[in-house]
Amino acid sequence: MLATIHSAVVDGVDGIPVRVEVDVRDGLPAYSVVGMPDAACRESRDRVRAALGNSGLRWPQRRITVNLAPSSVRKQGAGLDLPIAVAVLVADGQIPAEAVAGLGMAGELGLDGSVRPVPGMIILASACKGTEFLAPIANRSEVRRIREGQVRVVGTLRQLALALDGSGPAPERADLEPERVVEHERAEFADVRGQQLARRAAEIAAAGGHHLLFVGPPGAGKTMIANRLAALLPDLDESEALVTTRIHSAAGIPLPAGGLVRRPPYRAPHHAASTAALIGGGGATVRPGEVSLAHGGVLFLDELGEFSVPVLEALRQPLEEGHIRVSRLTGPRSMPARFQLIAATNPCPCGYGVTPASCRCNPAATARYLRRLSGPLLDRFDLVVHVRPPEAQVLLGDGTEETTATVAERVERVRTLARERGLLSNASIPSERIDELPPLTASGRAVLLHAVKAGELTGRGMHRIRRVARTISDLADGPDSLDEDLIDQALGLRQSLQPDRSAA
Repeated sequence: MLATIHSAVVDGVDGIPVRVEVDVRDGLPAYSVVGMPDAACRESRDRVRAALGNSGLRWPQRRITVNLAPSSVRKQGAGLDLPIAVAVLVADGQIPAEAVAGLGMAGELGLDGSVRPVPGMIILASACKGTEFLAPIANRSEVRRIREGQVRVVGTLRQLALALDGSGPAPERADLEPERVVEHERAEFADVRGQQLARRAAEIAAAGGHHLLFVGPPGAGKTMIANRLAALLPDLDESEALVTTRIHSAAGIPLPAGGLVRRPPYRAPHHAASTAALIGGGGATVRPGEVSLAHGGVLFLDELGEFSVPVLEALRQPLEEGHIRVSRLTGPRSMPARFQLIAATNPCPCGYGVTPASCRCNPAATARYLRRLSGPLLDRFDLVVHVRPPEAQVLLGDGTEETTATVAERVERVRTLARERGLLSNASIPSERIDELPPLTASGRAVLLHAVKAGELTGRGMHRIRRVARTISDLADGPDSLDEDLIDQALGLRQSLQPDRSAA
């Protein structure tokens, strides 16, 4: 007898519908899986057989053939265990075929018959072709918003089998439990003592969604400020939260208690991370990388000068386009990657190249170190700020700096202004609207023209300066047009990578 169950598999951050077809017929006992399964799918035989036996159900002592269609797509993971087990029961006559008509499901089976969660359940529920979807009860919080009224949750295989043959209650709906809103504790911005310029740059970057690079010696506070920048950002709206949740679910990252990733994510990969880890990729199937996991939030690259050149250069496309394309033999994959890049680097290999007296590096070593940061990559930073160690009396004195709540209020106000203009943030002002949203006064145009003619700005940099000036004006409730003062402020926050040692 033949049985068919709808399911799905995850590929990148998208789902591919899968039909699980099981044929049980007389013959020597055997079990085979076809349809490009990976090792986890092929091992389903032992998990399914043990789960059926420990659930009081019968494993057919007949010839079992499992086909995972379409056969042109590689299937990975243990999420097909549950549909395979149910299809075996239907094909063996233990469950009536009409009970699973139009039903979709996904989940891993434990040897005791428990239905366990799998990564990407929110994607699987969206992609499955079934009119109703069954998910593990542990995935309730993330699937409750998908296909409202059509998702049920199940805890064990026996519970599901009894429900399908009519001798037990139907699995409960996923949307019965209200969402739990969890308050997230934010890092305190007031902990940063002194560093007024760096604090100001962080506020502007958070308010406008601008990319920011800190340059300075060890212990100056670069990482501390960057760690607190994400706390200044407002919560994600519903659509952004759903996209970010899909990405985190596909990567197998535990989701918040409420089921949705409502706070902007903060990702800080180590400088030894590979290109695949940062950008995404893998083997035949694609997994989201750090640039996608930071979608809607902050990607912090500490010790930027220690990252390999190929890794850094791979950032150029997602910084411009807001998504990443990964090519494989089976075809290209596109994943969201709209993030705010915050980076920190030392001015030289020893880290203390603020003054000639403190630096232990020769000019050739410093040149090699800075050569890793190419001009095209640096040109994509809206703000480049040098951070010097604060005075001892500032560190030991009573802090009077503004708190996270105070700064975050101004940041949210500027973000709201951007949304009213039809933008995600000021940093996303498109080129075709650059003259409309931040118009220049005559004096502002003259300053910007001089900077371009002097070789201080490229065409891309000129647009970025105007976007930063728009944010500065919004923070100060300033005019719509950008005058000389606003352009000068934006230019002052886009400093050369080399520190001015004469001022030390």
